[in-house]
Amino acid sequence: MSKKDKNDIENEQVESTQAETVEVEEQVEEEQTKEEKLEGELKQEKDKFLRLFAEFENYKRRTAKERIELFSTASEDVMKTLLPVLDDFERALLHIEEDKEAEELRKGVLLIYQKLIKTLEQKGLKPMEVDKGDVFNADNHEAITQIPAPSDDMKGKIIDIVEKGYVLGEKIIRFPKVVIGQ
Repeated sequence: MSKKDKNDIENEQVESTQAETVEVEEQVEEEQTKEEKLEGELKQEKDKFLRLFAEFENYKRRTAKERIELFSTASEDVMKTLLPVLDDFERALLHIEEDKEAEELRKGVLLIYQKLIKTLEQKGLKPMEVDKGDVFNADNHEAITQIPAPSDDMKGKIIDIVEKGYVLGEKIIRFPKVVIGQ
């Protein structure tokens, strides 16, 4: 063999080795890119899963809270229908107190009234504390009328309470009706 043939063979061997090296590198790159693609897809799926899981947890908390609120105010309609009866009892007690001859009747009505109040309080109904002279708050009171204030210090304050307000749990089911001074 001549020198030229040897050099050609060596060049061919070098070129084939380089070609094989390039192919191996391309395969490694392809494998890396496949791995990178798979890792990227895995990250996306994990992110989707975490978001879905967090959304489900929020849903569970929200429905549990709504369920608790529903149970605490489930008797709201019944309580609202009983409030006029409660008002009638209070008016009856006021009129019976004026009649001195109906002492036994007053005791019986008072006993029934106290039992009704106690039962309603056990179910979560509480009267709102409103006194004459308190500052009027539109968030907690319902003004039915305004009258001239008897004195300057009573302007914007409650002069008279026409109807009691009631709270069931933490929710106001009837606002107190008041007269305010102007």
